[in-house]
Amino acid sequence: MWKTIVRRVLIMIPQLFVLSLLIFILAKQMPGDPFTGLITPETDPNVIEELRIKAGFYDPWYVQYYNWIANAAQGDFGQSYTFKKPVADIIGDRAMNTLLLALLSVILVYLIAIPLGVLAGRYTDTVIDKMIVLYSFISFAIPAFVLYLIFLYVFGYRLMWFPTSGTVDVGLDPGTWESYWNKFYHVLLPAFSYAILGTTGIIQYLRSEIIDAKMMDYVKTARSKGIPMKKVYSRHIFRNSLLPIAAFLGFTITGLLGGSIFIETVFAYPGMGKLFIESILGRDYSVITALVMLYGFLALLGSLLSDIILSIVDPRIRID
Repeated sequence: MWKTIVRRVLIMIPQLFVLSLLIFILAKQMPGDPFTGLITPETDPNVIEELRIKAGFYDPWYVQYYNWIANAAQGDFGQSYTFKKPVADIIGDRAMNTLLLALLSVILVYLIAIPLGVLAGRYTDTVIDKMIVLYSFISFAIPAFVLYLIFLYVFGYRLMWFPTSGTVDVGLDPGTWESYWNKFYHVLLPAFSYAILGTTGIIQYLRSEIIDAKMMDYVKTARSKGIPMKKVYSRHIFRNSLLPIAAFLGFTITGLLGGSIFIETVFAYPGMGKLFIESILGRDYSVITALVMLYGFLALLGSLLSDIILSIVDPRIRID
């Protein structure tokens, strides 16, 4: 397995190179530049022009790309024109917030989806099954940003149970238990909002797997031996039905890290998704290219993690 992992990692290098080239060219086609927003009636146009020349905006695109990729290979993604800080530092600060949101969201998704999927699969065509299927259809049909806005309005502004923005209250000392709890308190509503919508696929997939597994020969054999139904479900049906669900874990985590734009924007949560939107609006090319590169790497990493997890939970499967 280790040889396969090394080979997959090496294959990522040319894929990331092609991605970096495409996103760099597309970013350069965007109208305007990072200095356009600095122009005011009092701004001297010559100063703005000097900044553009100093930043190399008039160099050929391939020269700009070579300079950027050479520095990026050494971990230097340049300076942010908007935040006046190194890009790596900005993404590093925001990445921890997004990682906390992603981990808590995944935990809540599986805590909600697995019991509901098992109940729906075990008690097929009952009231419980129909209610769970109805919940799945409703959650699948509701646009994500609509539910986020509803939850934000109800639980944030009307009931005031949760904060409506930020990651931690002002005035708390970092590193204390109070600050850690406050961070968890801030991320709870966005994570729960995502979990409500993120359970649909897992519930339906697990339900279908359990319904199919109930008709398998090994289940009939176990029941003919007099094994109680609880043990049949826990040791045979449930274990085998979870194999495909476990394989989705890698994609779920990395997908959340790279796809949290809507939820972070609605809840004003300062993570990588919100940073991506801010960078596009500010024409901050350095941050845009670095984030897209990171998202591409996370997508490739998610595929690799899913294969590794599936091979661990089911030794019969070998990744190639």
